[in-house]
Parts: sequence; C-alpha cells; structure tokens
Amino acid sequence: MKDFTDIYATPGAFSWSELSTTDPKSATEFYGGLFGWRFENMDMGTGPYHIVKLGETSVAGVMAMPPDAPPGMPPCWGVYITVADCDATVSKAKGLGANCLAGPFDVPTVGRMAVLQDPQGAVFQVIAYFPKG
Repeated sequence: MKDFTDIYATPGAFSWSELSTTDPKSATEFYGGLFGWRFENMDMGTGPYHIVKLGETSVAGVMAMPPDAPPGMPPCWGVYITVADCDATVSKAKGLGANCLAGPFDVPTVGRMAVLQDPQGAVFQVIAYFPKG
C-alpha cells in the first residue's frame, strides 16, 4: 500500500482539501474539537493559513475567505486533484466544456494550480506539485 504522501504525486488522486471560511478561528475550534485535529499556522502572504495535522501528516487547510470571493459566498470545502501538468490539464478541461475560474498560477513552494468549473457547475482545483527536494 502506498504511503499517504505518495498520493500528492499521483495524477488523478484527490490530494488536498481546503476550507475557505469567514471565521477560521471558530472553524479550527469546531473541527479540532470534532475530529481531534491539530493545526499549524503559516503565513501565505494574505493572512494565516491553518494546516490540519493528523499526527505528523498534513492533510488539509483552513483559510479566510479570499478577498476576491464573490459577495455572499458561503464557507465551503474545496478539493484539489493532482495533475502532471496544470496548464495542459486546464487546456484539456476547457476543450471538454469546463470554465477556468482562476489560474493557472504558482503557489510558492507548493505547486502550480488552477480553479476549474465542470460543465455541470461543480468547482474543483487541480494542482501539479513542485518536486520535493
């Protein structure tokens, strides 16, 4: 069986989940109490990013609603799907009828990502992680 960290490098795998919320402090208190999650904070340049930890493994993130979020957008969990090439995936997705809502763009030290909307309206993120090393 693959180690969880191998999932990050597996194209097509769901590799990260992220909560965008209007109240990250309350969200971390709720999910920490519910699931026993620990959080490590890091500065992403737009405010604190709360990394969800299970033991020593980082499994998700919690962040404040992005400043460019549509007015009235409710808090929501988003999923990231690993891809080998973000730009090529965006191009292919558009050819299949998807909309690109943001990106592709680089997330420093993490990878290259984009936010897509499938033809039925579901939103998801794709990411090509930078090589570890």
